[in-house]
Amino acid sequence: MALPADRTPVIIGVGEMIDRPADPAAALEPLALMAAAVRAADDDAGGGFLARIDSLDVINLVSWRYDRVAARLAERLGITPMRAVYGVVGGETPTTKIHEAAIRIMNGDSIVAVVTGGEATNAVAKAKAAGVALDWTPPAAQPENPIVASDHVTPLAMRHGIVQPAHIYPFYDHAAAAAWGMTPGDALAEAGAIWAAFSQVAAQNPGSWGRSAFNAEQITTATPDNRYIAWPYTKRMVANPAVNQAGAVLLTTLAVARAAGIPEHRMVFVHGGAGAAEPVDYLARDQFGHSVAQDAVLDAAMAVAPGGFGAVELYSCFPIVPKMARRSLGLAADAAMTVCGGLSFFGAPLNTYMTHATCAMVRHLRATPAAHALLYGQGGYVTKHHALVLGSGVPEPDTLMRPRDVQMEAEAMRSPVPPLALDHEGAAEVETFTVVHDREGAPAYGSIIGLTPAGKRVFARIDIAEVGALERLDASPVGAAGTVTVAEDGLQHWRF
Repeated sequence: MALPADRTPVIIGVGEMIDRPADPAAALEPLALMAAAVRAADDDAGGGFLARIDSLDVINLVSWRYDRVAARLAERLGITPMRAVYGVVGGETPTTKIHEAAIRIMNGDSIVAVVTGGEATNAVAKAKAAGVALDWTPPAAQPENPIVASDHVTPLAMRHGIVQPAHIYPFYDHAAAAAWGMTPGDALAEAGAIWAAFSQVAAQNPGSWGRSAFNAEQITTATPDNRYIAWPYTKRMVANPAVNQAGAVLLTTLAVARAAGIPEHRMVFVHGGAGAAEPVDYLARDQFGHSVAQDAVLDAAMAVAPGGFGAVELYSCFPIVPKMARRSLGLAADAAMTVCGGLSFFGAPLNTYMTHATCAMVRHLRATPAAHALLYGQGGYVTKHHALVLGSGVPEPDTLMRPRDVQMEAEAMRSPVPPLALDHEGAAEVETFTVVHDREGAPAYGSIIGLTPAGKRVFARIDIAEVGALERLDASPVGAAGTVTVAEDGLQHWRF
């Protein structure tokens, strides 16, 4: 039996805003960008929905730190929603919040909802470089829901200097390539091909920050303007947060949409989704060849869409994420994995990229209807995962009522976590590794996660100056033997 029309959630409007002023002093602040995106979503739905919004979700923003974020945005829009919430950090949060808004509509707790996010990182950086004071809402002394580094990385990780996303994702890239039986060259070629396809999509998306298409060689080859960030990632292989962009997604019930005269072919339905997470401490994970949380989430999405997906958007902060996801989904290496363009080329307004991806997917489904389409978002360091399934037709009731939390399923797939042996000295083998490069693109430092003969985990600094070390790392030393010592700094150190 189908859901009643007054409980069937449907996306009726999407809106985006991109701001490229020559003078940073003329740039719009994030609140203004988001307000413009919400109004654009209302226009896309035919207008008249702003005053009816009863639920407002604002994605966590970083470029300008406000207090009362959701309340301030509501004031700009001239609305008084019963529910106005500012979210926590996470690239998966747009898919999560859209899913939750749909469930509130299904449960009768909301009639018109909007999810929005925006950043002005480019303007802030240019203004700082030019010594320009931005005439924006004054930043708060105590901003709401700020990013706290210690919430995301441990003191041990900080001592190693392995704290940024670009430092940590290579752990998965190297371990997964070894698990798949790929050489480093094979793995890099796959990443280059995927990223080249993403850049071609971004070049055709009017909302993209970057409108240039690149071939695989231009993406993976290090040059002065495409330096290495952390092996094997060049600048064009990592997310680009230096943008001024905002997006918004407007939802209501099927009954309200029909009463407003919205044509059915412009409606996109929420069919379901699921979320799960890995331990925040990357050293507390069972392995690095795949993510059990990602696997559980994508398994749940495929259960909602047993016939497959007509289109997919796989999160793309770094190439390893869609590489792992497409294998979990059973997609071919040359499958289309984005409708938006990816975080490297469309732009990465930090936590809110998947808001834009949802806008792109809605437009795609309006033009090319499909029973099911997938939006897969990820946050942290392969940490938080959420999949959202959309479709051109009305969903079955049981799909929306499936559990949103599949953490138990993820834990059932998890292997035993190797205990840490941070005082171990002696033999070990490489589990995975990362090498961080400096601003000139030269190798600066790195760390190896390894396993002792007893199966315990070590975390050891690499001596970049060691003769032959870089050659061993470039050849992917996963499984190679080495020796661990504890140095005067109290950290383990590695020698091949």
